[in-house]
Amino acid sequence: MPARSKVQNTGEAVRWIEEGKSYSWIVAKYLEKYGIETTTSMWATFRHRQGLDRQITRDTDLIPWAVDTKHRWKYPLTMLRYEARSRAGHELKPDQRERLDNWKATLEEKNRVVYYDPDTEAGFFLVPREETDTDLIRAPKELKAKGKAAEVKTED
Repeated sequence: MPARSKVQNTGEAVRWIEEGKSYSWIVAKYLEKYGIETTTSMWATFRHRQGLDRQITRDTDLIPWAVDTKHRWKYPLTMLRYEARSRAGHELKPDQRERLDNWKATLEEKNRVVYYDPDTEAGFFLVPREETDTDLIRAPKELKAKGKAAEVKTED
């Protein structure tokens, strides 16, 4: 016999996920409201089983690099993730939207694009835009030559 689900109200849980509540928020809310301990991975599984859109947005045009672990939380990468989510039609939180808009305005004002070098401590750099730069980034030369990007997760 399968274990009884910890989810007390499926409609409520789906609504929270669709509203963009974080898994950690849902975990805390469930403990407060129902006295039931849950985990973030449980909510990720619930999301998948309900057929809801993934929380992770992949955009290999914006993030074509295999990003080194030490660079995964650098500000330019975070902004590229926000832009990927926005382009995929996901609503950003107001503070995320404001940060993204300000960052993109700075890139435009300074005529810069994001360049990634995994062999450096900083990893990400804002470099002068060149004629071959067609988006917010400077695509790696080997990817420009192939005309495609390697798949990279852009999770938050």
